Amino acid sequence: MPSLHSHATELQQIWKGQILWDCPLARFSTLKVGGPAEAVLIAQEQEGLSRLIRWLNGQGIGWQVIGRGSNILVPDEGLTGAVIILDGELAAIEEIAATDSGRLLRAGAGASLARLAAYCTDQGLTGLEFTVGIPGSFGGAIVMNAGAWGREIGALIESVTLLDRQGDLHVIERPALKFSYRRWENFAQGIVLSAILTVANGDRQMIASTCREYAESRRRKQPQGVASAGSFFKNPAGQAAGRLIDEAGLKGTKFGGAMVSMQHANFIVNTGTASARDIFALMREIQTKVFDKFGIRLEPEVHILGQNGN
Repeated sequence: MPSLHSHATELQQIWKGQILWDCPLARFSTLKVGGPAEAVLIAQEQEGLSRLIRWLNGQGIGWQVIGRGSNILVPDEGLTGAVIILDGELAAIEEIAATDSGRLLRAGAGASLARLAAYCTDQGLTGLEFTVGIPGSFGGAIVMNAGAWGREIGALIESVTLLDRQGDLHVIERPALKFSYRRWENFAQGIVLSAILTVANGDRQMIASTCREYAESRRRKQPQGVASAGSFFKNPAGQAAGRLIDEAGLKGTKFGGAMVSMQHANFIVNTGTASARDIFALMREIQTKVFDKFGIRLEPEVHILGQNGN
C-alpha cells in the first residue's frame, strides 16, 4: 500500500483541514493504547471529506474513520494510511421538524452521545436517557447499535446519511436500515455523516432525574477512573458476558498492564502500563477460559483495528 507520507505535498494541496502527522492513536482511544497513524485528518464538512475520500482511493491509500475512540483497540504498531475524525458541521445537532408527539432531530455522526443526550434533556425531549454514560460518538452508536437498559439507538433512527466508499452521498431510510444486536448491517457501505432521529416530548425534570439514576447505576456497577473501552464482549443470547467471565474465575486476571476489572468482569481495564498486545492477549485468554467452561465463544464488542483489512 502506498505511503501517505510520499503524497504529503499533494494531500496538503487538496485538504485544507487539520492534519496530525505520525499521531499516536492512544491519544484518541479510551483504552489509552495504540501506535501512530500516518496521519489523522479532522473533517469539518461533507464536500471536503468527499473530495478527500476520492483522492485517497485514487492514490491507493487506505483510510478509516474513528469516532470518540471508546470502542476500538488499536495495535501497538499503529495504522497505515489516513485516520479520519468528524467534527465541525459533521458534529452539529439541530431540530428539523416537530411531530404530534415530539420532534425530529438531525445529529452529525461526530457529535458525542453525551452532548446529544444533554441537548435532549435541556429541550425536554425523552428517548435518549438510556444512553447516559455510554461513551463515544453518535455515529459510533449507530454503527454499534449501542444500547442499555433494554433500549437500542436503532429504534430511534429514521434515516442515515452516508458517504459511500467512493465518496458519493446516500440517504438510507428506515425500511432499509438493518439494525441487530450491537450491529448495523449497513455500516460497511461507508461513512455515517449524520442521522435523523425521533424523540418524544417529555417533562424536563423527570428526564433529568432518569438520567441521574442511570448515571448513578453505572457508577455503582462499572469501574471508574481507569482506562477502558466499556463492555468488551457482546452478551451471548440469553447470557451475560460479565457473569460468564466472573463464573470462569477471571476477575482480576492480568496480562501485563491489562486486567479484568474486579468491579465488572466484562470490562478490561488498562492499569496504567498496558499495551494493545496485553489487552489482545487477555481477550484471547478470556475467550478460551469461557469456552472451555461453558462452550460459549465470546465475541468482542470492541472493534479491533488493523485486522482483516479493517
